[in-house]
Amino acid sequence: MLKGQIGRMCFSRTLEGEDLTEAIKKRVEESGIKAGIFFVIGSLREVVLGYYKEGEYKSIRLDGPLEIVSCIGNIAVDEKGEVVIHAHVVVSNEKYEAFGGHLMKGSYVGATAELVIIEGVGVNLQRIFDEKTKLKLWS
Repeated sequence: MLKGQIGRMCFSRTLEGEDLTEAIKKRVEESGIKAGIFFVIGSLREVVLGYYKEGEYKSIRLDGPLEIVSCIGNIAVDEKGEVVIHAHVVVSNEKYEAFGGHLMKGSYVGATAELVIIEGVGVNLQRIFDEKTKLKLWS
């Protein structure tokens, strides 16, 4: 178990049409954060959800508008020191049906999405590729 302290809290609005995964990673990198957690609320015009099965992600695309009911994730770095974002999201449609899974690229912001990043200080959170699962797992 790694232990650290809470550092900065960063607040950012993502803009209509931005890919949410890329927007999160960009703002984390701009903040210089290498470990932490984040939360997002807002809307998506479409989402790509992933489901991990047998060494790979199966994905489904849903068209919106969709409400981001919850989006949480963590921030780490890989073997090369590159920022890795891991996020799960639950969205709902106008019928109040909910869908959830791993947040994948191709999920585009609707009207807006509000991102809160909480930095972990004194933590070296690293992801290393695991041959068995084909995932970058916490080391």
